[in-house]
Order: sequence, then C-alpha cells, then structure tokens
Amino acid sequence: MSGALSRFRFMAIWAGAMSLLLWFAYMPAKYLVPDDNFYERFIWIPIVHGFTYPIYLLATLQLCFMKRKSLITTAWYMLAGTLPIASIWAERKVRQEEN
Repeated sequence: MSGALSRFRFMAIWAGAMSLLLWFAYMPAKYLVPDDNFYERFIWIPIVHGFTYPIYLLATLQLCFMKRKSLITTAWYMLAGTLPIASIWAERKVRQEEN
C-alpha cells in the first residue's frame, strides 16, 4: 500500500504544481503578452502537464482500488487533478486518512 500511496502523493503534488504553472503563468502570458516569442519559451509547461495528468489518473485509480474507495470518491480524486489546489487538497486528505 505504501508504494501506491507514495505514487499518488507525488503525482498529486506534481499535477497541482503543473496546473498552477499552467493556469497562472503560461495561460495569462499567452493571452495578455503581445509578444509571441515570450510565451513560446514556456511551451514546455502545457506539454509536461499533458503528459503527467494521465499518470496522476493511473496513480489515483491504483490507490482508490487498493483502498476500496467508492466510485464517487474515486471520481472526485480524479477530477481533483483538473484544479491546481484541489489535487494538493486531495493529497492532504489521503495523508490524513492514512494516519
């Protein structure tokens, strides 16, 4: 169980950090800065976020199946990866349940 928990915790924090960068750094720069070359230097942010979100989903599924969570709880944890702070909140909730 500790391996699944560690993977979920790492991916939840990683997905939250990447979402924060995407929502509050890349997207405002893309739409508010008129210079195209400015935000193109940060094109790696949506690419990395796009590749790591499915890994977060897999880590969430593994943890929820191992802990026998309900389908609704599993869906909430999976959807938490779409909002920057929600995935970090989900990680804290899982950590508190473990203690």
